[in-house]
Amino acid sequence: MNRRLGGLHLAWNVLALALAVFVYFYGLDSQHIPKNGDEYPYEHITRLTAASGHLLPLQSELDGMRNTKPPLLFWQGIASTHWGQDWDLWHLRYPSVIYTLLTAMLVFLLAGRLSRQMETGFVAALTYLTFFSTYRYGRPFLVNPPEVFWFFLPFFTLLYWRPFSFESRLFVPLLLGLEIGIGLLYKSFALLAPIGLVLVWWYLHQCRYQWREFIVKEAYKPVLAGIVALSLFALWFAFDPDPQSVWREFVVGENAGKFEAHGAGYWAQLLWGGSSVWALLLGYPMNAGLLAFPVAALFLVAYRQRRQLGDVEKMLWVWMFVLFIVFAVPSQRSARYLLEAMPGVAVLCALNWQRIPRWVFVVTLVAADAVLVLLAFLARNLQNEAAGMYGWGYWLLLGVTLALAIFASFSPRSTRSVANVVVLLVFLSLAAFLRPFDGALGRYNEVAQRYVQSKDVWVPCNFRAHDEGDRFMLPGARVHGYDESWNLKPADLAARYRLFALQLPLNAEPCAGCQVIGQRLEIRGRQNADELRAMFKGDVFQYLFVKELLVESAVVDSNISNTNKEGCR
Repeated sequence: MNRRLGGLHLAWNVLALALAVFVYFYGLDSQHIPKNGDEYPYEHITRLTAASGHLLPLQSELDGMRNTKPPLLFWQGIASTHWGQDWDLWHLRYPSVIYTLLTAMLVFLLAGRLSRQMETGFVAALTYLTFFSTYRYGRPFLVNPPEVFWFFLPFFTLLYWRPFSFESRLFVPLLLGLEIGIGLLYKSFALLAPIGLVLVWWYLHQCRYQWREFIVKEAYKPVLAGIVALSLFALWFAFDPDPQSVWREFVVGENAGKFEAHGAGYWAQLLWGGSSVWALLLGYPMNAGLLAFPVAALFLVAYRQRRQLGDVEKMLWVWMFVLFIVFAVPSQRSARYLLEAMPGVAVLCALNWQRIPRWVFVVTLVAADAVLVLLAFLARNLQNEAAGMYGWGYWLLLGVTLALAIFASFSPRSTRSVANVVVLLVFLSLAAFLRPFDGALGRYNEVAQRYVQSKDVWVPCNFRAHDEGDRFMLPGARVHGYDESWNLKPADLAARYRLFALQLPLNAEPCAGCQVIGQRLEIRGRQNADELRAMFKGDVFQYLFVKELLVESAVVDSNISNTNKEGCR
């Protein structure tokens, strides 16, 4: 009987992991996946660098944003798109998913090794993949998937091969330096500060805080790892034809600039607002998304069990603590800066999965139900605007996920094992909800695409290089951006631009003197405070869903059009 139950648990976990892999690849080419706006400038730099035919120097038309990150991410994009020959979102993004799945594999191996139970490894991997931060930042063309992998790998190396890894005099420190150095070439040399501090702390912990023994026998190991890592990072300066620009734009602008206070001043920002230390304190639960409640409970469980914590658990908590403290110092604070510790959070969750109260998982399931109801509400209203937008498969997916969540809420034996699967199905439901926006309704037809080829087209933008996204929808066109903050009315746009796109409410009419070339349905992002308040009051559709028209103006004023400038640069 026990063998049969064990086989069923193994089959369930394998199927759940297969579901996770499918969810992470599904809709990967979508314009509307959860992501961060940094993907646009990264696409821009990659496209122009590939077009230059050289790996260095990096190329950009964005003001002061050529060396915004080290080159490895852009080289990754150049390689995956075959020097821009396969320029689409799928080819840009699939390496990110591979990195994310590799990180999940490390989490699986480490949790399984520490607990000596394969099921705990499955729980850890699934938990990591059901963190919303993993889903949001682990799929787009961003620096986060590779940086999380390469910065978790050194800690995995030390913990998985304990005690040999700590006893190694040369091989492991050199290996750690290589792993960290590759991560620095993706992200920044600044990450050596928290990683180096944690390595020192871990080696000191291994010496049972005997400072003399640490200084004599162990201190050189993290120092050696740091020297190797910085040497690898310094190769960027050695091979870049313009190292002065790298220093000015990356070291001074991108890194030192994060310590500059803006607006109310450093101390006011530290203690108040969305970039305060208190907001960062909630970073770990917020990164977990629907699993915020189990992660918050994990902190309480760990505090109550603090005297019984094993060495490895203490080390993982040290990593989380140090990362928080280090990123609380700059004036720019974000839960995104804590992503490197989320694999460790997943391992800790799995090791304490049975200690977290069942009712906490029920809260997660209820929150998942609320998201499903919201998706159903939005889909039904969109269905009224465009009949047939969502087929029976979508509604079946919502129904099965809702039924599974309700079942797990009332079945004590199933709650913990089903919670992660329900969250994955919520991700899949979200992706299925967004999918029509990348189909015929969300794209310009072939006639419109052919019409604008080799022509200048102006599109709305609200983030730097946002127009990069429109290049995928208007291949062959010379796409330019006009900033939404300019508040240009349709008549103003018609006077400025011959060909342009504008976003209007679903029932609005196009501008006078304009010929509609194409039309598509769009989800509008980055609403201002007034629009968000209106949405919370129930006016969702006016500010969230819009129609975007591609039009040609017959009333262009040549005196104005000759002075056009690029927006979002």
